[in-house]
Amino acid sequence: MADVGDGLWRYNFRRVVVVDVSDDYRFFHPPMPASMYPVLDDVLLPVHGLFKGLGDRSLVDGYLYDWHESPDRGSDPLYVGVVDRVLLPSSA
Repeated sequence: MADVGDGLWRYNFRRVVVVDVSDDYRFFHPPMPASMYPVLDDVLLPVHGLFKGLGDRSLVDGYLYDWHESPDRGSDPLYVGVVDRVLLPSSA
């Protein structure tokens, strides 16, 4: 397979690590560093339009978007915190 440049796909996709922050809600804990949470999924998503509608995107079934932490460097992963739907009021 041909390779153009230095792997141009790196500029078109961002590694997204989805972490479970449900215990923060369950036990009223303050937020921890993103790397301290259990990882639910690790995916590559297109960079174009990534932040637009990120909160509406269903990254893991049964979980709802809570927050995201942008990386310090462009090559670092984007962390997205999600909460178990069961912990939220039925109106959510």
